[in-house]
Amino acid sequence: MALDLADYETKARDAVMAFWGNREKARQKQIEAGKVDQGERAGVTGGKNMDGFVALVKDIVHANGLAHADIYQERRVLTLPGYFRPTKLWDLLVMNEGRLIAAFEFKSQVGPSFGNNFNNRTEEAIGTAHDLWTAFREGAFGEQTKPFVGWLMLLEDCPKSSAPVRDASPHFPVFAEFKNASYAQRYNVLCRKLMQEQLYTVASILTSPRAAVSSGDYAQLSDMTGLRTFVSELAGHVAAEASRT
Repeated sequence: MALDLADYETKARDAVMAFWGNREKARQKQIEAGKVDQGERAGVTGGKNMDGFVALVKDIVHANGLAHADIYQERRVLTLPGYFRPTKLWDLLVMNEGRLIAAFEFKSQVGPSFGNNFNNRTEEAIGTAHDLWTAFREGAFGEQTKPFVGWLMLLEDCPKSSAPVRDASPHFPVFAEFKNASYAQRYNVLCRKLMQEQLYTVASILTSPRAAVSSGDYAQLSDMTGLRTFVSELAGHVAAEASRT
């Protein structure tokens, strides 16, 4: 049976428009209330900015044989046991007959502070995955096949995220792929390595300018870290699970 990618390109554009639109609505709401967060935080505190991508994942799951899977997106039911910590809160979980089918992290980053945020996101992504797979190895989820673990980042496309960045490493040289790489390129390297090290089934980076609020335009940095790979791998994983039930 052919995989169903659920018209992902159209839905991704809708998700991007919703992302920028929700940020602006949150900012305007705070302005009207007379209490505005500093910097870009005013557009983040709405909490629903990546829901369009959540909806896309749900459509992929339903379209590829798991129409009756349990899909959790409410905070109170999004925790999984960890190994180095008691629990970890995820952004979306898919369960079927008591088995963990998939776990997702949806991230976004909007300027101007790309440097510290990139480092924080990197450390968080690595730690989260290592914790989950160690817990899996130790039987935290019972006897089951490996779940799909997805990481998706939407990064603002702007001069600060696309300009070359220099690093100071006085004792040893940095790896060549990071030299003068922009933050967008660094996220692409991160996603590629997260997959190569088998920390995530798929890790994807999309970039989009603020003007995409009316168009949903987004760009991908490589086929390996692009959205088609993300949805194709997810659809295949879901279809394999469906064939076992």
